[in-house]
Amino acid sequence: MKVGYARVSTKEQNEARQIKAFEELGVEVVYIDKQSGKNAERPKLNEMLAFIRKGDVIIAESISRIARNTKDLLTIVETINGKGAEFVSLKESLDTRTPTGKFMLTVFGAMAELEREYILQRQAEGIEIAKAEGKFKGKPKMEIDEEAFRRECKRWRNGEQTATAAMKKLNIKPNTFYRRVKEMGL
Repeated sequence: MKVGYARVSTKEQNEARQIKAFEELGVEVVYIDKQSGKNAERPKLNEMLAFIRKGDVIIAESISRIARNTKDLLTIVETINGKGAEFVSLKESLDTRTPTGKFMLTVFGAMAELEREYILQRQAEGIEIAKAEGKFKGKPKMEIDEEAFRRECKRWRNGEQTATAAMKKLNIKPNTFYRRVKEMGL
């Protein structure tokens, strides 16, 4: 069976290009994740790996759709091969059914990882330049009712409620709660 795996990094991105390529190849089942490829813990990827069996061919538009680092790529492909299935990457014309394909997998995996590192580096550099020019100040601070915050913190510190209960009442997330506790010296 031909099994397709598609991934886009955000919910706003569109996987239509990948799906079209699968349709042209007669892919029978497609798994789609809408999240970063920076780690291998993705629901649909795991579902696909559990589903595949001997003789299946897993097709991805490119190596970067499967993994963004060499270690994850090799581990995922090893899992695929361990089940008696094969991996094919369309963009890189990579087919792990051949010895050359297996070798090139490592090379292209390293290149995908390098590309991700370059993206992160350029992003950090861009943010630093924008900060220096006063154009980037980060996410605006969430506005909260300070009186209510102090009251709920006092109840938390006195053991009258949990921090989780205080956060729920204030409708704020843990990182915001603890940062404000520290900033306000509570």
